[in-house]
Amino acid sequence: MPLAVYVLGTSVFALGTSEFMLSGLLPPIADDMQVSIPQAGLLISAFAIGMVVGAPLLAVATLRLPRRATLLALLAVFGAGQVAGALAPTYGVLFASRVVSALACAGFWAVGAAVAIATVPVTARARAMGVMIGGLSVANVVGVPAGAFLGEHLGWRAAFWAVGAASALALVGIAALIPPIPRPAELPRLGIEIRIYRDRQLWLSVTAIALSAGSVICLFSYLSPVLTEVAGLDDGWVPTVLALFGVGALVGTTVGGRIADAHLFGVMIFGTTVTAVLLACFALLSQYAVAAVGLSLLLGFSAFSTAPALNARMFNVAGAAPTLAGATTTAAFNVGNTGGPWVGGTIIDAGFGYAATAWAGAAMAVASTVAVTVSLRRHRADARRGAQDGLTVASGAATPQPSAAVPPHGY
Repeated sequence: MPLAVYVLGTSVFALGTSEFMLSGLLPPIADDMQVSIPQAGLLISAFAIGMVVGAPLLAVATLRLPRRATLLALLAVFGAGQVAGALAPTYGVLFASRVVSALACAGFWAVGAAVAIATVPVTARARAMGVMIGGLSVANVVGVPAGAFLGEHLGWRAAFWAVGAASALALVGIAALIPPIPRPAELPRLGIEIRIYRDRQLWLSVTAIALSAGSVICLFSYLSPVLTEVAGLDDGWVPTVLALFGVGALVGTTVGGRIADAHLFGVMIFGTTVTAVLLACFALLSQYAVAAVGLSLLLGFSAFSTAPALNARMFNVAGAAPTLAGATTTAAFNVGNTGGPWVGGTIIDAGFGYAATAWAGAAMAVASTVAVTVSLRRHRADARRGAQDGLTVASGAATPQPSAAVPPHGY
């Protein structure tokens, strides 16, 4: 892997910590801002909404700008958003700071993913995305539990200050270690890139990503009250369980990233299916502390094992539009990150209890598996059609060529 990929993955640590740390801070934020826990959970959705809107918007706005300068500017805005959140006097200001931070985070993800993919061959795309997503996994191992620890001992605002400091370090790292990226001989053209949205396979990938992300975040957003009020654990256990989830996520990302380039669809189908089973088990067994802790670890593994494959599949489908492919992937993940907390909060408000969020997550994971399976069937049909077209050309004394639209990935 080129150095730039690892630097980007390190920067993602700060972004990921901010995105997910609220799962361990909802009770103190709700108390301080005098709102309910489901209302505090909407701050997670606010970040995700900003990611959904910001990814394509900023990808288009920065399409012709220098990549390195764009990454630096977006990271600076993200850090400023963390400072604004730490100083927020009201829930409304905190909500707005989350949206602004998310817009910058989305732009960084979209541009950073395009840079990472451009530096490696097609056969290493999943591994490259695994390195970037590894930063997100480390955020779940270290950043999110650390945020919960700071929230418990120094107040939730301290967690925002810490992420702001991590953003400043990431800014220095990019400035020092990523050289200016040469402009391509032919600059990207929006009119050409936007044509990817005509492809049904792209929309199947969007659906699979959104449902996969939403399935886990539906429960994860309310994991803190599930652990304390359903499983009966003390508040001090929350950072530990979040860290275990992160350990599972880090291992899952590493394993999935190394396998997915050869078995793209197999990794996606296996991961989403196992996630559905684990979430159903969580719904049934969450009142038992040992089960809740163990299943949190396993859920981190299953959920993140699919992420490199889901990312790589989108770039394969939208190979002619790498910038919008990264933006669309980011938006798709955060459609799930928006809908998951909202669905979970709705279920809690309806009186079904915190553990019921796992049932909703299991249903979304099953739907994601269906979307991936349909995509696999269409992929195989396209491959057969491409082979038949090649034979037809060959019978006319021309050399058969493989279909460019169907990347050669095994099950």
